[in-house]
Amino acid sequence: MASAAVFSSLRRRRTPSLEALLAPVELSEEKLLVILTGISSELISTFSLNNKTMSFQRKNSRNLVRKIEVFAVLLECLLDSTSGISSILPSTAVLCFKELYLVLYRSKILLEYCLQSSKLWLLLQNHSISGHFHDLSQEISTLLDVLPLDGLNLPDDVVEQVQLIKKQSRKSKLFIDRGDETLRLKLYSFLNEFECGYIPDRFQLYSFFVEKLGIRDARSGRMEIEFLEEQIANHDGDIEPTASVLNGFVALTRYCRFLLFGFEEDEVQMRIRKHKKLKKGLLTQEIAETFITIPKDFCCPISLDLMRDPVIISTGQTYDRSSISRWMEEGHCTCPKTGQMLVHTKLVPNRALRNLIMQWCSAHGFPCDPPEHGDPCCDIIAATSPSKATVEANKATARILIQQLANGSEGAKTIAARELRLLAKNGKENRAYIAEAGAIPHLKKLLSSPDAVAQENSVTAMLNLSIYDKNKSRIVDEDGCLESIVRVLKFGCTTEARENAAATLFSLSAVHDYKKRIALEDGAVEALAGLLREGTPRGKKDAVTALFNLSTHTDNCVRMIDSGAVTALVGALGCEGVAEEAAGALALIVRQPIGAEAVGNEEKAVAGLIGMMRCGTPRAKENAVAALLELCRSGGSAAAEKVLKAPALAGLLQTLLFTGTKRARRKAASLARVFQRCENASLHYGGLGVGYAFAGNSATSREISFSSEYVMPVPVSVPVL
Repeated sequence: MASAAVFSSLRRRRTPSLEALLAPVELSEEKLLVILTGISSELISTFSLNNKTMSFQRKNSRNLVRKIEVFAVLLECLLDSTSGISSILPSTAVLCFKELYLVLYRSKILLEYCLQSSKLWLLLQNHSISGHFHDLSQEISTLLDVLPLDGLNLPDDVVEQVQLIKKQSRKSKLFIDRGDETLRLKLYSFLNEFECGYIPDRFQLYSFFVEKLGIRDARSGRMEIEFLEEQIANHDGDIEPTASVLNGFVALTRYCRFLLFGFEEDEVQMRIRKHKKLKKGLLTQEIAETFITIPKDFCCPISLDLMRDPVIISTGQTYDRSSISRWMEEGHCTCPKTGQMLVHTKLVPNRALRNLIMQWCSAHGFPCDPPEHGDPCCDIIAATSPSKATVEANKATARILIQQLANGSEGAKTIAARELRLLAKNGKENRAYIAEAGAIPHLKKLLSSPDAVAQENSVTAMLNLSIYDKNKSRIVDEDGCLESIVRVLKFGCTTEARENAAATLFSLSAVHDYKKRIALEDGAVEALAGLLREGTPRGKKDAVTALFNLSTHTDNCVRMIDSGAVTALVGALGCEGVAEEAAGALALIVRQPIGAEAVGNEEKAVAGLIGMMRCGTPRAKENAVAALLELCRSGGSAAAEKVLKAPALAGLLQTLLFTGTKRARRKAASLARVFQRCENASLHYGGLGVGYAFAGNSATSREISFSSEYVMPVPVSVPVL
């Protein structure tokens, strides 16, 4: 497994040509010899000069190049023959040279790998790479055993060289450099110290990383870290050492980078990297939950959020543990989804669904911490848990970074904020300790920085920290922190900073008590409404999800109206990507009479919701019909008339009653019953007449006609669900 990882790793980094994988066919012997000579000469000229620059595997590389040099001499002698190439090459020799073609290309891949890989990676792969050199030596030995030297008419001195290489290859054994192995074991010893709760000695770390490995500045340290992270990402768990151990080495190297080299990094280079690489991180893992559509089956029917700890109740329905526990604590004894009485209140972990959710989160870079109570049967959670060494090394790094946030130069503070943001991307342990160590007050100060990079990194770090539930209170309770986040949302230096501020408010609003505090913050809802109207697709997604969360608090209805959020939500009904959440927020707002009146006064509200019923996603249709139903119930007769006179509503309800989700069918049936209570059970649809029959609890159906002076009604039987 580890051996395969070595070659596959390089091929992902630098894809070889097709010739590296297939032996040449339909080539004349002379052409074959020319190609082999060219490859041999290239390898010799490249790696004879670079052998001294290789950090490790020098002896194995030197021995392989020497064998290639002998082959080069042999090939040149054959090409120098004056005539009769085809007659002097036996068929066995041709087969051997075709095999040599593959050996030379595999040698090139391995030598390039040793030259281009990071120093730490070569140390960690010391045994595996040595094994590859030994395998190539064995292949060369087999090739020389078969090669008919007597039939090639070679000079005696060349034959002697080939015979010597043949003898050496036959006797060669796996060679592992003792010096390299000593360094590898020393590297593991540093990790073991962190595992045992100790911090390695600074002078030993300096001797190892600087004097022995030649990692002499912050830039080379960063490159080592990025290379290791690339291997973890590319191999997708199929790697040796394991991803957990490699993450430990990443944490160790990051700690050494700042301990040994401080914060001496070129500011211009940092800004270039911010645009070229770190932006990718912003658009993937760090704020994935702000614009990835979560599968409906992974969402709790109560909170509509991603389930962190799904459990099954007695009716067979699945809910998030925190939501259903709160439901039961409030005195309810029925299933929220089906209305059935609960036989018992036992909660059974839905481990199969939990594993699927974790796999989906991992595949989409979606942050999802394991349940705090633990679940020993969840293998995926255990496999992704960081080692103690990783946690301790990251803690040591965080202490250095926070110290720089407090007392460093402006440039050092910017770098520290960026690194804290990266640390907070993964693992609740990192998020918890960074906040506990006092990073939030210092990050809050950077939110007001005129430096765009510093501001963006600080607000994104705050976003990543807020994913951990216990940090939400630390952020909200920090004096002026919420105000500073809102200021970034309103006046941020970059689009990314403003969008990340909106995403932070969305994350904080997951706590019910904070919904009102956020809404009351001066300009917060107005800024979210503005971002929803005029932002980028990602910004609109951040804004609408935050507004949806704020709408779930009944006390926020007036603020949503006064701030223009209702108008923005109505406008978003026609915007792909945010219409679903916009309809959901409106469905919550119209539950209150003042909210229903505000929505009813919006000229495009009813038409927008009708359009979603026609073309939206299943969940969008649910939200749309729910909003229309609540508008009829809470908005008074004028609002109800406006809804019920909407063109095509009858046909859309009929379709939804048969093809919609369970919730959509229930809402559609309830809206249909509103028709039944209308005067004379007859409504006019602007020229469109449609007849309905709604089945009651009895076996018979009552037919309700919707007539029009222009179109004859058509009776249709529709079941009430």
